[in-house]
Amino acid sequence: MSLWEYANPVKFMALSGRILPWTAWLSGISLVIGLVWGFFYTPDDFRQGSTVKIIYLHVPSALMAINVWMMMLVTSLVWIIRRHHVSALAAKAAAPIGVAMTLIALVTGAIWGQPMWGTWWAWDPRLTSFLILFLFYLGYIALWAAIEDNDTAADLTSILCLVGSVFAILSRYAVNFWNQGLHQGASLSLDTEKNVADVFYQPLLFCIAGFVLLFVALVLLRTRTEIRARRTSALFARERMG
Repeated sequence: MSLWEYANPVKFMALSGRILPWTAWLSGISLVIGLVWGFFYTPDDFRQGSTVKIIYLHVPSALMAINVWMMMLVTSLVWIIRRHHVSALAAKAAAPIGVAMTLIALVTGAIWGQPMWGTWWAWDPRLTSFLILFLFYLGYIALWAAIEDNDTAADLTSILCLVGSVFAILSRYAVNFWNQGLHQGASLSLDTEKNVADVFYQPLLFCIAGFVLLFVALVLLRTRTEIRARRTSALFARERMG
């Protein structure tokens, strides 16, 4: 048995069909537990008040915005090196999910920033790199839509993904690269003094797990849809030629 066997569309469809219901249910359960616990059963912060509870949407979406792009980078490299179509379709399927996650992170960050910083937006290093990452997501989706030949589109979007990975890394580590900026340090840290308090940390873990599982479920569903669409196009092409 090899991981590469699941680059075969038939095997991928069979495996993903078994995994998808489990990830969908587990993501729903985790999100319900995390969001209800976080929003209704945690106290207000002594500095931020109830505004702190936006962490249960902002932190998981920000983490996923970066990690979805990194997943796209890995699958794009697999396409470039091994030419497996499922990997290219998985990257294509993940991009709209990444856009949604990045948009949620930007909007929730602005909602949190207005009462905390006194402004909806600041050209902070992390915020700016996140905005650029959002634009790269849009450019990636637009490039797929603009090119008719699927292999050419996969090649060009893979190159774009390599370039955009710089901003994904900057989005994660901007506060470490530059000392200036309004954005606080990481909410999740191995340093207990910097890490969020346990009363907020525990429901946050459920929310992060829910977002991760939701992404897995959605990317499996969308990749399956892309494979079916590719098969349908091939059948129509055969009928026209026949």
